[in-house]
Amino acid sequence: MTQTHTHTQDYEREDGRALRLTYAEPDGAVRGGLVVLHEVGGVTDAARLLVASLAAEGWLAAAPHIDGDGPDGVLGASLLAATDTTLAWLVDRGVRGDQVGVVGFDLGGTAALVVAANRELGAAVSVGGRGISSPATTGLPALVDIAGSLVSPWLGLYGDNGDEAGQAELNTLKEEAGKSKVATNVVCYAGASHRFDTDPEAAAEAWQRTLSWFDAHLR
Repeated sequence: MTQTHTHTQDYEREDGRALRLTYAEPDGAVRGGLVVLHEVGGVTDAARLLVASLAAEGWLAAAPHIDGDGPDGVLGASLLAATDTTLAWLVDRGVRGDQVGVVGFDLGGTAALVVAANRELGAAVSVGGRGISSPATTGLPALVDIAGSLVSPWLGLYGDNGDEAGQAELNTLKEEAGKSKVATNVVCYAGASHRFDTDPEAAAEAWQRTLSWFDAHLR
């Protein structure tokens, strides 16, 4: 995998929509486009690394800088608007509508499921994320309440926090997602927290699952 650098752009459309984006482009052919939703704290070094790593795999990846509505980095109503503008940016760059997806980590993972329940995209992946049984922050729903309404193929990668309550919560999420009319899957990393990226083996496995999900659905 070659080193890929990120860039930041203040993107403005003719209709007045404006958004700051951090993005990375593949060195070769573009396989499709991915919206990368950041965790609490904005577009951090970790988010930039994710953007660059996806670009190195052939995806045009862009992370919108989403303003929070509160001290916890609440996404609120700005989430879908920012996603729509980023999708428009990807289309401007030549990505077809059936070759776009969304991926998020931690609170961004929560946001990715919200997007997947409200926008018809090629695929979506949530890498961890809070707010499964009760809202993670003001302005976002509990994920079990919307999982049955998914309209984009969705993969959820979660740790169960090493307890039965966590396992039961993920089982409920998987059951609800299975009621939707699109392909879904929930993978549980036993004994891991939602920050299971601290476990190199689990992180590597989750990364491969993420790439495989996009390979399968964005084609």
